[in-house]
Amino acid sequence: MTGTIEEPATRLADVPMARPWFGPEEVQAVSDVVASGWVSQGARVVEFEAEIAAAVDARHAVAVSNCTTALHLGMVVASLGVGDEVIVPSLSFVASANVIRYVGATPVFADVSPLTHNITPESVLAAITPRTRAVMVVHQCGVPADLGTLRALCDEHGLELLEDAACAIGSTYLGRPIGSDSRFAAFSFHPRKVLVTGEGGMITTDDAELAARLGRLRQHAMSVSSFDRDRAGEVVVEQYLETGFNFRMTDMQAALGIVQCRRLAEMIATRRRLGQRYRAVLGDVPGLEIVGDPDYGQTNYQSFWVVLPDDAAVSRDELLRRLLEAGVHARHGVTASHLEPAFADVRHPPLPVTERVARQSVLLPIYHEMPDSAQDRVAAVFAEALSGRHH
Repeated sequence: MTGTIEEPATRLADVPMARPWFGPEEVQAVSDVVASGWVSQGARVVEFEAEIAAAVDARHAVAVSNCTTALHLGMVVASLGVGDEVIVPSLSFVASANVIRYVGATPVFADVSPLTHNITPESVLAAITPRTRAVMVVHQCGVPADLGTLRALCDEHGLELLEDAACAIGSTYLGRPIGSDSRFAAFSFHPRKVLVTGEGGMITTDDAELAARLGRLRQHAMSVSSFDRDRAGEVVVEQYLETGFNFRMTDMQAALGIVQCRRLAEMIATRRRLGQRYRAVLGDVPGLEIVGDPDYGQTNYQSFWVVLPDDAAVSRDELLRRLLEAGVHARHGVTASHLEPAFADVRHPPLPVTERVARQSVLLPIYHEMPDSAQDRVAAVFAEALSGRHH
């Protein structure tokens, strides 16, 4: 699609990068919690855990304060520490690598597939050393990773497989939801995600004993939760069974999540429609790489992103400037952690795909109530910029 971008003085209303889909039901749900007087972790958190477990067909779900704390707990329950190595994609939000350092372990960066932008069995195999204890796979921006082959590889080498599914609620692998059949998968409910609670995270697992331990660890490793103690009807003196954390979710967040979860299927269908329309309106832009469904699964289109051709008429940052000039709030693509100052001391093999994607990718606006006209405006900027023209 081609077109002329509006002059700044007359341009249409700005197109936001993301916008939560809230309605009166969410407002009422939070109000009810406030009116109840119990606003910390309580009955609504228990209900939200059940809703998520059902939505992703998992045996157990454990709510926490955010996805980073979820992943931190993953490091703890995997007994990772000083001297251990964890293979992780550099192409990910820095939290994926940060949590490895929280327990004293060392991140080992692996390259990603040029098609899915997820780590591959080949890149993992090349990174394994005698110190490797675990692999963290990231379902990048909702695009599912090749779990079957990664699980087989980890089983063969005796490694833990931890899933950073921050963006992947509603995505599928071989027809099954991400988070089902998993020992450990961590989700995020940040405002830019599909299902939003403000902050908040969830761990799904098929291991009942692990779920029980995670439930304790998030609340200082107390032998009985504050909520259960309060409703016991008798004096209960809790014990602290190990070193724990304050990683609880509040009932206010959970109340939002319950309402959101009940229309998750509608959210995914809407985002997939938006994703397919983006693919249609951007399909004629020469050289543009558009990330979508792999052969083995479906993305939830938590994000929609493209990679500019090597010979693009404009740089990625110039394109972002032109989008902003047109009232479109886009972002650079996922960062390469190994290029950030925080990880300058981490040795790594060549990561050519990671560096190209980090340098040339753009995350485009996508949200549930996005009008077609907003996507058309995005497409017009791309068509004009990559043709070498400028208004």
